[in-house]
Amino acid sequence: MHVPPVADRGPVRARRKLGRWLLLGCAIAQVVGAAELPSAGIPLPEHPRPDFERGDWLNLNGRWAFRFDKENAGEQGKWFEPAVPAGFPLAITVPFPWGSALSGVTNQGDLAWYARPVKVPEAWRGRRVFLVVGACDWLTKGWLDGRPLGEHQGGYTPFEFELTPHVNWGQEQQLVLRVDDTPHPFKLEGKQGYGQAKGIWQTVYLEARPELHLQTVHFLPDLDRANVTVKVALDDAAPGEAELRLVFRTGAVPEVAHPIAQGAKDAQFEVALPNARLWSLEDPFLYEVEVVLRRGEAEDRVKAYFGMRQIGVVRLPGTDFPYIALNGKPVYLQMALDQSYHPEGFYTFPSDAFMREEILRSRRLGLNANRLHVKIDVPRKLYWADRLGLLLMCDVPNSWGEPDTEMRRDFEVALRGMIERDFNHPAIFSWVPFNETWGLFTKQGDRRVYLPATQEWVAAIYRLTKQLDPTRLVEDNSPCHFDHVETDINSWHAYLPGYAWRDHLAEVVGKTQPGSTWNFIGGRTQGHQPLLNSECGNVWGYEGSAGDVDWSWDYHVMINEFRRQPKICGWLYTEHHDVINEWNGYYRYDRSDKFTGLDELVPGMTLRDLHSPCYLSVGHELCQDARPGETLRVPVHASFMTDRLPDAQLLLRTTLTGWDSLGRSHTWSRGSVQVTAAPWSAVELTPLKVSMPATAGLAVLQVSLETKAGQVLHRNFTTFRLTSGPTPRNEGVKSAGGSARVVRFAPDTFTDAQWSLKHWSVLEGLKVNGAGHGYFEYRVPWPEGLRLDKVAGASFLIEASAKQLFGKDRAGAGQQEGDYMRGQGTHDPSLNPNAYPMTDTVPFPSAVRVRIQGHSAGVVELSDDPADHRGILSWHAQPRDRKLREAGSYGYLVHVAVPEAALAAAAAEREVAIRLEVDAALPGGVAVYGERFGRYPLDPTLVFHLK
Repeated sequence: MHVPPVADRGPVRARRKLGRWLLLGCAIAQVVGAAELPSAGIPLPEHPRPDFERGDWLNLNGRWAFRFDKENAGEQGKWFEPAVPAGFPLAITVPFPWGSALSGVTNQGDLAWYARPVKVPEAWRGRRVFLVVGACDWLTKGWLDGRPLGEHQGGYTPFEFELTPHVNWGQEQQLVLRVDDTPHPFKLEGKQGYGQAKGIWQTVYLEARPELHLQTVHFLPDLDRANVTVKVALDDAAPGEAELRLVFRTGAVPEVAHPIAQGAKDAQFEVALPNARLWSLEDPFLYEVEVVLRRGEAEDRVKAYFGMRQIGVVRLPGTDFPYIALNGKPVYLQMALDQSYHPEGFYTFPSDAFMREEILRSRRLGLNANRLHVKIDVPRKLYWADRLGLLLMCDVPNSWGEPDTEMRRDFEVALRGMIERDFNHPAIFSWVPFNETWGLFTKQGDRRVYLPATQEWVAAIYRLTKQLDPTRLVEDNSPCHFDHVETDINSWHAYLPGYAWRDHLAEVVGKTQPGSTWNFIGGRTQGHQPLLNSECGNVWGYEGSAGDVDWSWDYHVMINEFRRQPKICGWLYTEHHDVINEWNGYYRYDRSDKFTGLDELVPGMTLRDLHSPCYLSVGHELCQDARPGETLRVPVHASFMTDRLPDAQLLLRTTLTGWDSLGRSHTWSRGSVQVTAAPWSAVELTPLKVSMPATAGLAVLQVSLETKAGQVLHRNFTTFRLTSGPTPRNEGVKSAGGSARVVRFAPDTFTDAQWSLKHWSVLEGLKVNGAGHGYFEYRVPWPEGLRLDKVAGASFLIEASAKQLFGKDRAGAGQQEGDYMRGQGTHDPSLNPNAYPMTDTVPFPSAVRVRIQGHSAGVVELSDDPADHRGILSWHAQPRDRKLREAGSYGYLVHVAVPEAALAAAAAEREVAIRLEVDAALPGGVAVYGERFGRYPLDPTLVFHLK
């Protein structure tokens, strides 16, 4: 009887296509598209500052006339005159930077002009009118009907021009902006190599204000005194007495009035909040306040908000370990580096909904914080972190030159502007002025030196930041060179393979104590700062970086090790999403998903389990060799980084599952043990006694931590390759289904191969690949002594996948060189020699016809060429030399019944001829996995079922 072939896929997982990624790398792919813009045609129509919002404003986002000025002739040619912009040849969509797809303009230069008509409402007559620009990179000048408005230098913080003297009320006028984004070594750029923020990149709007108006309103919560201090700055000295009123829209707080004396330019007072509702990650409550400045009949009304919360440092209960604290309680920080880029808008997101979703993406993973990396981000994104409950570290962008006078000026403008604008966001717990000493080195001959004088300036910037904002922590420099000078957080960066984390973290913990010089420069020493990893992962942990690879395996190993070290108050993974030449994000650049495969190894397990407050690190390795029948003592470390434990006694359940050498799945044993849980504790539990099955194969020890009621708090696992050496090539086996003769052969023992693109082997034949269309042919001797009349039938078993020809595998492949930090280097995610792109939502399918003795045994559909956690054996086989060879790759378990005619012919010829063919109609190639590589512990196998 002919049985159709079956590929045991599990849930269909989709995959990347390199063509899409090359387009994204060039920032021209249409991934999100204009369809996400509001139907009215005005992008980002919401008020850009929910924390400082006046009612009378006009959004100027949308289409502006546009012209490049390559010769810098515009000012001399008076392009600012009212009639000239009619001849501007281009149209740009504001507020997207020119060169981005959403702007509608390709980048043709560093100097450009914007123009559009504006009409100031007649109803605003008698008030002052301002043009507010959220951010524009870099030197901006403005004119209204040809009359100059002013200029601003800086690319990241808001500025304004007053229009009042030039306004023709209710009449159309011509607004013109000239933006010069010429590169300068001192200019703050961050990682604009990923997509330049050229020109306007945040919302532009008109705003009406009374003669005397509010410049800033800052709220300073004090939980110890149960009040909030209100600091108000006016635009000018009050010409007479005025009054300030606070009208609370949430929180049931009575209205507060405070007098403003004549001549005062600011005011400070306290508001009692005796039963305050605190802002927390679990309950991110915001006090919404309307701040009203009244002088005579004139009123300035601003909607603002704040969160009643306190940032500090406390000891982890029961230890002397300093931890960052929210509202007096330690927080175990689990963070992502958020480069905050969009493939079509670069620095600018297409919609408010997208920004909200960015915060939710982190929360869905179980993270509690993001670090906004070398970019002063869009205020509405900060608002959603406030509203949804996600902590933020906020960087100042860096320059790529030297710390000269001009750089220091540009830097301080950005730092002061950031703190002034973002002071009220409760989500922000830390400011980070510098990153990895970028922009702080001075060239001396062939060397770059972090001079003592520069170190003193960085220390002065730390102190300035504390002066500007005493309510938050400040990290002087998030370091990869162990070069802190003065900081509230003893942070460090490390990028390592998974196997290197245990020794590294032990070394870091051993060197961390007051008075230690580790991680500090210039003879300075540690105090009692919290020890925090502020960048980690495997992306730079391999020789020449990892490229696009299954990051989740090394990540799993790394998190297991972090949770064994309670002295470390948290970690920060690089990164939230991919960018044009880094592919280690939780999400793709277009924010589509990647698949870890965790749920197929432990039912219900997701990345959230690796971020659970209650955590079990199981085993010394994520995969280790064990002998069949061996009894092991498996170490377990419990970490309870919370005071919200549902029970003091929890249940640790174990299940030992896996596959034997024929790919058959088994559940070998189950067990449970009581675990005592204490808040904020980290302890070694009694090792688990686990008996391995008496067969070769691959075992997965699943563990779950559960409450008495059966609620699962956490899932984890470790794995064991069960081996006493190579599996027998020819053996008899017995099972409940009867007896069989089993013949195995290695993937690289093919006798013939022809492929249109290429064929090659991995790690001396543990896996073989054929790309394009073609075939592998194997000729296997008929088993000695096996009579055909004793054979009831035969099956062919194999683990196989599609095989894409990646950039690294092409003839003459060489990695493009360049400065990755500035967006250079390769934009092909598969060109890196370590790469094997991780399973995602774009499939690369193939179809393989299996021929036996020339007879077709059927066509097997292979849905993808995947790489993720399910490739346990591929990871386990990797040499520990900081290079990867198709790590995490795996296939699908294929069962093919041998046709009766083929079986008879093979018996007569005393040889079984097996050909795996891929047709030119779907040239998706094929990869064949052996017993030490992939997902299943089997070589290609013939099973002769005996009567």
